[in-house]
Amino acid sequence: MACTWNGWSHHWRVVTPKHLLHWYDDLVFMQKILLVFLILFFSLKNSYSDNNIKDNSPEIFEGISVELDRLEIQESLNLKENGKSVSSKNWMIVTANAYASAAGAKILQSGGTAADAMVAAQSVLGLVEPESSGIGGGSFLLWYDGVTGKIVTLDGRETAPQNSTSNQFLKSDGTKMKFFDAVIGGLSVGTPGTLALMFDAQKKWGNQNWENLFDEAIFLSKNGFKVSKKLSSSIERDKDRLSKIDKTKEYFLPNGNSLKHKQVLKNYAYASTMQNIANNNIEDFYKGSIAQDIISTVKNHTKNPGFLEAEDLGNYNVIERDPVCVNYKVYKICGMGPPSSGGVAVAQILKILEPYDLQSLGYSNPITWQIIGDATRLAFADRDRYLADSDYVSVPLSGLLNDNYLIERSNKIKVGTKTENVTSGKPSNDFVYNYGIDNSLELQSTTHISIYDQYGNALSMTSSIENAFGSRLMTESGFLLNNQLTDFSFNERIDGKLIANRLEPGKRPRSSMAPTIVLKDGRPIIIIGSPGGSNIISFVVNSIIALLEWDMNIQEAVSHPHAINRWGKFEIEESLYSSNLENSLKAMGYDTKIRKYYSGLNGIYIDTEIYGGSDPRREGIALGN
Repeated sequence: MACTWNGWSHHWRVVTPKHLLHWYDDLVFMQKILLVFLILFFSLKNSYSDNNIKDNSPEIFEGISVELDRLEIQESLNLKENGKSVSSKNWMIVTANAYASAAGAKILQSGGTAADAMVAAQSVLGLVEPESSGIGGGSFLLWYDGVTGKIVTLDGRETAPQNSTSNQFLKSDGTKMKFFDAVIGGLSVGTPGTLALMFDAQKKWGNQNWENLFDEAIFLSKNGFKVSKKLSSSIERDKDRLSKIDKTKEYFLPNGNSLKHKQVLKNYAYASTMQNIANNNIEDFYKGSIAQDIISTVKNHTKNPGFLEAEDLGNYNVIERDPVCVNYKVYKICGMGPPSSGGVAVAQILKILEPYDLQSLGYSNPITWQIIGDATRLAFADRDRYLADSDYVSVPLSGLLNDNYLIERSNKIKVGTKTENVTSGKPSNDFVYNYGIDNSLELQSTTHISIYDQYGNALSMTSSIENAFGSRLMTESGFLLNNQLTDFSFNERIDGKLIANRLEPGKRPRSSMAPTIVLKDGRPIIIIGSPGGSNIISFVVNSIIALLEWDMNIQEAVSHPHAINRWGKFEIEESLYSSNLENSLKAMGYDTKIRKYYSGLNGIYIDTEIYGGSDPRREGIALGN
């Protein structure tokens, strides 16, 4: 059987890190001490407006925990820690938090569908994992219908307010705002779509009474839940930013102190909101008192007021779109199309890899990761130029997924040496290639839900408020608002060329969320997705390869260490610091970096039984019956 969490260290000698300081003489030593002091000084000085975004995301948390002390939860956790999948005969749910998995499992056990269970689980996630998702954010959903065999996708992505402008994240001198200057406050808030998606999905595919699906969220809000390590450490890391908003500070830092691990937290405002939604569907959220609360919260921020109006909320609609599907060997890979780049990029990478015998090469071979890395670079080059909201810009979707085009892209990989000059391709002859390259950031605060029900329905849903704690704006209704507008390019043009992912009124920002369903012989065999910003794409690809090519079980696949190359530098997961992998990649010509990853893959594999697995890097739990 393939290796588990220790990954490549089963095959490659693990070496200790090199010493960072060499004691040549006292002068050099003192110079370095002075340099460290200056770096620390300026990093603290700029804690609100940090240029080094990727290393200072509050989603970099310390430790994980599972706080729900039930037998089935502990059994699932034990299996997870030992690299074994949870198995079931009838149904399976995997979410990022035990409270949410238990809420969804209760609905499935009572005969509900995957859509019903999703509503219950997501409403709880907005309470117990508020830094990652909630009804103040947006979502993408894939649904496989057990009766018709058809896959449908729902686009619940946020939209830019109608009064938005393409230059709203530029300063008066025309330069870009620093990222967190743009994030914190109302300017970054898009029209939330998650609740509308929950309602539409349940209306289409649910069989339970809507009002009963919020019971667990209401109960936990009123009676309290134990704060997890992930939430408490995320609050502590981001406390300077959270403290800038009075309502947010009051909730996450009562009396000026960060919420502690295992502290019991209640949210009566959220309970009232959940009860309102249970009684009145989503009317108040989009057109009533909750809508007015959202607008007031966005527009009354003193430093960064936003543009959200009643018309934006009242006119919001979920869009049903065709899935993006490609054939990969004997499998069919289906994902979310634009405005997400996730489904297209996952499909492109797998098709580019299809000619290579990854099974024979194996996961312990540096050549394997070189090929996967360069396939990823080729897909990201196309993504950065072409992918955006296809309702606003022309996206050459059929060309990007054309077999001949992807064979051409695959042939660009130089096996055994770094593929140089990776640029976007020309996916169709009739397309005007006049888009500039977008370099907008996507940070990693997101969640994923995978569900398979007793009726043969499969649901894969990724939900987000973008950066951890979103805009940091807490409504009087008890939930955080997103900062998804910062997923747009801050610039309208680059080098005189329009950027496809530029901000426009009503437009949905590009995403990397990649909820995925894999079919074999017309039936689902894999349901998977992850948080992680633009790394989501590689997290999902790596797990699919581990399942289909390396015979890993679902828990092994979501636990397996990552090596990712999006834009030229290979980033290798810290847990497998390996001289073999890193030195081999360096010998091929790559720059490398050893780092931590915070993927949160939640997956299901369907065979003779149903198997669930959740990423050990986060607090997720799989439950089945």
